[in-house]
Amino acid sequence: MSNRLINEKSQYLLQHALNPVDWYPWSELAFEKAKNENKPVFLSIGYSTCHWCHVMERESFEDENVAEILNRAFVSIKVDREERPDIDAVYMSVCQMLTGSGGWPMTIIMTPDKLPFFAGTYFPRESKWGKPGLIDLLLKVDEIWRNEREKLLQSSKEITDSLLLEPVKKQQGEFTKDVFHKAFKQLSGSYDKINGGFGSSPKFPMPHNISFLLGYYHNFKDDKALEMAELTLRKMSNGGIFDHLGGGFHRYSTDEKWLVPHFEKMLYDQTLLTIAYTEAFQITKNESYKTTSEQTLNYLLRDMTSPEGGFYSAEDADSEGMEGKFYIWKLDEIRQILGEDADEFIKTYNISPVGNFTEHTGHIPKNSNILHLNESLIKDKFAESRNKLLSERNKRIHPLKDDKILVDWNGLAIAAFAKAYSVFHDEKYLKAAENAVHFILNNLLRNDGSLFHRYRDGEAAFDGNLDDYAFLCFGLMELYEASGKIEYLKKTFELTDYLLEHFQDTKDGGFFFTSDISEKLIIRKKEMHDGAIPSGNSIMLFILSKLWRISENEVYKVSAENLLNYINNEMSNYPAGYTMMLCSAIFLKSEPLELVIVSDEEYDTNIGTVTEQFLPRKVLLYKNKNNSEEITKLSPFTENYTALNRKTTYYLCRNYQCDIPVRDINELLKKIF
Repeated sequence: MSNRLINEKSQYLLQHALNPVDWYPWSELAFEKAKNENKPVFLSIGYSTCHWCHVMERESFEDENVAEILNRAFVSIKVDREERPDIDAVYMSVCQMLTGSGGWPMTIIMTPDKLPFFAGTYFPRESKWGKPGLIDLLLKVDEIWRNEREKLLQSSKEITDSLLLEPVKKQQGEFTKDVFHKAFKQLSGSYDKINGGFGSSPKFPMPHNISFLLGYYHNFKDDKALEMAELTLRKMSNGGIFDHLGGGFHRYSTDEKWLVPHFEKMLYDQTLLTIAYTEAFQITKNESYKTTSEQTLNYLLRDMTSPEGGFYSAEDADSEGMEGKFYIWKLDEIRQILGEDADEFIKTYNISPVGNFTEHTGHIPKNSNILHLNESLIKDKFAESRNKLLSERNKRIHPLKDDKILVDWNGLAIAAFAKAYSVFHDEKYLKAAENAVHFILNNLLRNDGSLFHRYRDGEAAFDGNLDDYAFLCFGLMELYEASGKIEYLKKTFELTDYLLEHFQDTKDGGFFFTSDISEKLIIRKKEMHDGAIPSGNSIMLFILSKLWRISENEVYKVSAENLLNYINNEMSNYPAGYTMMLCSAIFLKSEPLELVIVSDEEYDTNIGTVTEQFLPRKVLLYKNKNNSEEITKLSPFTENYTALNRKTTYYLCRNYQCDIPVRDINELLKKIF
């Protein structure tokens, strides 16, 4: 017997469609039922590749006793946090406020009016480990709901009132660059000098911290920042968190050494880490960073790209009911597959007789010795061995692949592929970025200029949120600079203008997570903090700053300044939690490097010698005979820029001063550097 989730598109919801629990998707029908029957609502939020979500389902939601209580005393709702990040964000705030932490699966119990009075994460079926069991919890809530309901209703009102209090007060006064130095000091304080990264275990990649350090090194010439970034990048790519056979990064490391990962692979991690490694290559020209970027992007092309061009969301950590089973190896397996090449591979990839993934269970390849080898030798010498093992691994039962296509994560992927093309000049990366953009614009863009959030199995659904618009604009901007095609720049302006109309907080500054015409939840969130993914506001600060430099339209500058003023007070207290916001702020507050290429050709192939450099404050514009009118409309200051003697001409301005235009790319490079 299936429940109502059987008609949903989300793989996470479909995983629960055969539970004995009478699940509802998030819908007014569910809340009407709760009101009519005077029952509290049990809300469970998770996602398809979440290990502990699988555990809680097996222990509790497949259990007849748990289902009997839920079906009798509650109305039960399942939400895929990746489909409805707006719902997840609201109730995650509740969970963090009540428990001091949050995570998935997330458990919320609330009134039929959507007002929460209890929050938590994973609960075992029975009470153990000092943690209440789900059965005991449900029975206790049911008892209080029937006998002392007013207590729960009063609690829900107090919780909701607390949520409605404005968490950030607008800062009076000017933003100063001292906050950059404070952020660097805070990151330095939590930096692991031995293993790289920040904090101890579990250890997350946090690629925007790396991007901040690289930008800090570039702007303030502090060698320590580059050392911190490089050690972290090397340790991650050499550790078990990186898939040395198939490419790509696992979600996080369970230890401080980046050895034993939590094995799920998320699209957004691949994209943001690719950007960080690519930027590190731009600065250092270290081939190992290029190799890691390429292996990660090639993983996405091979395993995570839909036939239509969009990128899938994630791969599970579990297969055959065991976390990591797909990725770990027995020593005898490696010897059998590689034969006479096994010994050297085993030595180089640090595979010892005792397993490093639960003793005697298996091995996670970790090339701790590779730092001492020539990079080109590594790439060639072990390629055949890695391919043999990968081919054998592909015969195993694969983890679940969540094949929904999300606009926001695809926007980050477009940015990563476009940046990689700009730096490495591999045509397949440009093609991948363009294919993804065309898929989104053809399938997830409404006629009124608004976006859907999710596409799966032929269906586009759910209103786009701030991250969808911001991250797609980020991808479009990178793709414009990579390709010179003006349609990507035009679409960036169009989507930004839609955001200004429907998402902007015109009173205090910044952008709400949801639009003014989307479903109204109990609060309208405004996300600012840079967590596992940068906040949409952080990315929009960058986009607004760039569009202002391009167009000289003060609307974009004012919106950017208001956004920065809004978060300034909170960010100044702990700037290390806003590293992507700071990357954007330095673009807004520093003198730009503006380069306009005017040519009779559609695209100047020589410009790759510029785009492969690390120039985080550059504004790059292409003007040619086909787009002259359109580019002048978007960027009026380019009106009088012409190709001198009908040859490609470079117009360079920085620090608000313009140099004499030049026609030789090498002369341009001398002026820039």
